[in-house]
Amino acid sequence: MSLVVVAECLAADGQEDRLRTALEAMIEPSLEEPGCLAYRPYADPNDPARMVIVEEWTDRQALAEHFATPHFGHVRQVLERVLAEPIAIRELVVAPGS
Repeated sequence: MSLVVVAECLAADGQEDRLRTALEAMIEPSLEEPGCLAYRPYADPNDPARMVIVEEWTDRQALAEHFATPHFGHVRQVLERVLAEPIAIRELVVAPGS
């Protein structure tokens, strides 16, 4: 069963472009990872400081391996500087009976 991850980000004042650039830079290397099924950032049309990344991984092991990649390590450092609050990460699976 795959694992869907929703990560919510809020940029600090004036850091919206840096946040968007950092998240967009994660698309290609993440999609090249063996366990990545989907990776897409979304922007809130009513609040340019708020972005959400929706990812799908084959399993928790693939997600753990993602967190250990150099590109994730780099984006983590960028996010520490540009976010107004800690990133909120939710892990989801298909609801039973769906």
